[in-house]
Amino acid sequence: MINRLINVKTLSFLIIIVAGFFFSCKKDKAELPPLKLLFKSGFESGVELSEMDYGYRYITGVDAATGFSWPIDILGANPESGMHYIDDDNEQAVFSELQTVIGHDGTPTRALYNQMNYNVSGGVTQCPYEILDLKEGKHDLYIKYWMKVDSASLFQTDKWRAIFEYKTKGYAQHLGYRLIAYIYSDENGNPYWHFQGDRNPQSPIWEIDNKEIPVPVNEWFMVEYYWTWSSGKDGVSGWKVNGEIVGEHKGATTRLNRPIDFIILTQIYGDANPKHQWIDDIEIWNRKP
Repeated sequence: MINRLINVKTLSFLIIIVAGFFFSCKKDKAELPPLKLLFKSGFESGVELSEMDYGYRYITGVDAATGFSWPIDILGANPESGMHYIDDDNEQAVFSELQTVIGHDGTPTRALYNQMNYNVSGGVTQCPYEILDLKEGKHDLYIKYWMKVDSASLFQTDKWRAIFEYKTKGYAQHLGYRLIAYIYSDENGNPYWHFQGDRNPQSPIWEIDNKEIPVPVNEWFMVEYYWTWSSGKDGVSGWKVNGEIVGEHKGATTRLNRPIDFIILTQIYGDANPKHQWIDDIEIWNRKP
């Protein structure tokens, strides 16, 4: 009889634990907002790249394959978001165009092509696609696209190229936060991934090097960036390449509770020159699927 009572109590205790776990998971799942596609484009028919306009060239039009319009309109972004030519030496140092190339699935596709030839002396030559002046910068986000980079720039010794980032308000005054993804090369010319969050370029708050996942050479690869916006320990910053986690950091994704100000969706920047890349099939969702 005593053994039977113990077994009944044990069983009841296990049922309570399992039920509690089930309802906790159900609650967490219910708290997530419905998954929503915010933007999708592969630069197909209807999408064009404008002429230079005071340092910017704008991607415009409606992508016939997806129905989404350029410029990218997410989180209350400025409608004048576009390709920002910085210290470009009258487009001699950096160059961009939409090209028809063989895509990641082996068929012809239109893609965004970026090329950087050299750094202008004393400047910070680059050509990012900026999603500007976010009005709703305290939100989670998930970004996915395909890219292909040249091999020549990857195997130079002790070099870097930035490929993605976001900044919060006040970063320029050292009051904000930046999340940034790089391709580095070591002293032997071996390329590897570097991911960090910082308060300024010289002061990383955290950083991750990944030399285990190879950097693809002259071939398409898929990148994914995602974050849970938070000023506390429940924040998450993640980066995947071809489905593998390059780096994932648990902790704040901002500083001083400041919202994200702008997102550099694509970037060609750094001292590994000359270099070029293609970008295709962009998707932006309201959270990680």
